[in-house]
Amino acid sequence: MATHKHHGEAAPLLERLFFNNRIMVLAFFFLATIFLGYKMLDVRPDASFMKLIPLEHPFIQNMLAKRDDLENLGNSIRISVEAKEGDIFDPDYMETLKHINDEVFYLPGVDRSGLKSLWTANVRWIEVTEEGFAGGPVIPDDDDFTSAANVEELRANVLRSGQVGRLVANNFKSSIIFVPLFEINPETGERLDYQQFSHELEEKVRAKYADRGVNIQIIGFAKKVGDLIDGIGSIAYFFAMALGITLVLLFLYSHCPKSTIVPLLCSIVAVVWQLGLLATFGYGLDPYSVLVPFLVFAIGVSHGVQIINALGIESATGADRLTAARRTFRSLYIPGMLALVSDAIGFLTLLIIEIDVIRDLAIAASIGVAVIILTNLVLLPVLMSYIGVSDRSIERSKRQAATEPRSWKLMSNFAGPKVAPVSVGIALVLLLGGLYMGQGLKIGDLDPGAPELHPDSRYNLDNAFINQNYATSADVMVIMVETEEEGCATYNTMEAIDRFMWSMENVKGVQSAVSLVTVSKQVIKGLNEGNLKWQTLSRNQYVLNNSISRATGLLNSNCSLAPVLLFLEDHKAETLQEVVKASQQFALDNDSDAIQFKLAAGNAGIEAATNEVIEAAQNQMLIWVYAVVSLLCLATFRSIRAVLCIIIPLGLTSVLCQALMAYLGIGVKVATLPVIALGVGIGVDYGIYIYSRLESFLRQGMDLQSAYFATLRTTGKAVSFTGVTLAIGVGTWIWSPIKFQADMGILLTFMFLWNMVGALWLLPALARFFVRPEQLVAKS
Repeated sequence: MATHKHHGEAAPLLERLFFNNRIMVLAFFFLATIFLGYKMLDVRPDASFMKLIPLEHPFIQNMLAKRDDLENLGNSIRISVEAKEGDIFDPDYMETLKHINDEVFYLPGVDRSGLKSLWTANVRWIEVTEEGFAGGPVIPDDDDFTSAANVEELRANVLRSGQVGRLVANNFKSSIIFVPLFEINPETGERLDYQQFSHELEEKVRAKYADRGVNIQIIGFAKKVGDLIDGIGSIAYFFAMALGITLVLLFLYSHCPKSTIVPLLCSIVAVVWQLGLLATFGYGLDPYSVLVPFLVFAIGVSHGVQIINALGIESATGADRLTAARRTFRSLYIPGMLALVSDAIGFLTLLIIEIDVIRDLAIAASIGVAVIILTNLVLLPVLMSYIGVSDRSIERSKRQAATEPRSWKLMSNFAGPKVAPVSVGIALVLLLGGLYMGQGLKIGDLDPGAPELHPDSRYNLDNAFINQNYATSADVMVIMVETEEEGCATYNTMEAIDRFMWSMENVKGVQSAVSLVTVSKQVIKGLNEGNLKWQTLSRNQYVLNNSISRATGLLNSNCSLAPVLLFLEDHKAETLQEVVKASQQFALDNDSDAIQFKLAAGNAGIEAATNEVIEAAQNQMLIWVYAVVSLLCLATFRSIRAVLCIIIPLGLTSVLCQALMAYLGIGVKVATLPVIALGVGIGVDYGIYIYSRLESFLRQGMDLQSAYFATLRTTGKAVSFTGVTLAIGVGTWIWSPIKFQADMGILLTFMFLWNMVGALWLLPALARFFVRPEQLVAKS
């Protein structure tokens, strides 16, 4: 086998180290696998509200700084209880609602002081009478609703409470229990277990009361994450499916049971090591990084096939098991190491994104790929030096070596002088088409509800029901109006808030705005016999002070913070951009030493911050991943021409992937941004293996087309096989119950196939223009 001469003594040194101490190497792998397999049992699902948000973004820092003052605007769920027949003014319905309210009250992690429903004392009605204000809890003192008088009193109280559209549906057929949650469970001191909390909601609320004349709908961050973690369970089925498919394809490829089982075994060892190391370093698996072990297995198989392929070729030349394994290691350790180091460093570029869940994914993927360097470049050839390939497989390799397959002969024309310019022309057309289509690519979510889940998922159906039946949207952006102590109730402050609310209610995508000004105007109107002419702000400070005394939750204890709640139509990227832009412009024009408008809390504020971080990081990440891969290729092949041959097909795939995302309506977000780096990192492997072998044949004095034909007969066969196998493996994700995993499956399948096509079709065409075979021969 030809090797790079300029890598001189490094190969024999590593080769001697591993193959002269084979028993010790195998003992090390055996003991390490036992230890890390034991540690792997400690890996747990890990989903935290704080990990999903960009903690270093100014919006989030503003929100966290005022977290204690922003009552009930953090982590919460809403439970809608719908009457199957009739409306909420029914004795059976009210009795059921009371039981559900009590059930939820005692769930672990619930902030009981902030719980709100028709049955809680903090939901009150208020009205203006001849004698002044009158009010009380919505539930009458005598809560026996078998009495028609009590039902009518309840109806009147609900109408006077201002809760229609908020806690009570517009059609009076359902009502909501609002449940604020603690991030840290005060009873246990541990982080709230979202999966367990979600299961308790299903068992103690939805399932328990399903046959009591009500339908239950539940939405909120904790429920969404609980559903996502439940979806993780299905990943085991996809892993088993991919394992089975790979097993069959490997056997069809090698016709050797030993060459089928050993690469799979080494790839499974890589996954065990990765999970064991993650547990050792204190990491868990969240819904985003749970697919990484799957990816590690696929990458392991990909590199394993290259080694099995080379072993078969060496054995067919008459080499014994040990010699074949040593020669295989010698010829593949450089391109293999380069490819895997490129993968690992490519994944590490994700660390520039200031969102912990993406950083965890980057670390998990990098650890996994680093492990493959050992399991597939060392363990696999050492194991095969004992086991060897079967005689049947050797005979098959000999027959193939003696024939010239027409398909490879035909494909070698890609490097020919007539076909290469046509290929480059087609690539240019695809590039221009991809750039044009990619202009429609959006940042953030493009669908209502929870885009992480399918539109027909239980959560999204619940979300759609609540949005259709209630006036207040589930998408809330909170602008924090900051003043000096006791300054939030001054006329100047409240007048500025009033102008801000009017300005924002005229921004497309904003349904309504609520603040202490809303309450103040209502109270002032009430103090003046309900006359609409008085529904305005008074310049009398005593009147203002009195008017905000009922604005609970809309100012903090020392009146230095007054949040403005903007209820949005949805959380699509364009909506959030419009609202943020308008809010920032108002703040720019009106901020002073006395008053400041600070963005942004609420789920829409968090989403807007996340979108900004992703938009800023997207191109930066691509530049880094391409720069790193290019430098590694340059350091290995010592040729800018070689780098261009390997990198240009990858760039074309990235452009086409963005065009595909725009076409399918998949936005760039936390789930899809890592795919771009993963696709480039793994895709570069194909180009490295093809170019490395092509260069070795060119150094022997072959012309380009003959060298490419020889490359196709050896490495090309393995690259086409691994491209298809990887694509089929990740293609199984398309059936995941979690939509973002299905999206990742579509995009990675596309990228793996296109990177393979690029390496086999475009790389040799580019080599026709960039590579000078005579220079390579002269250097040899």
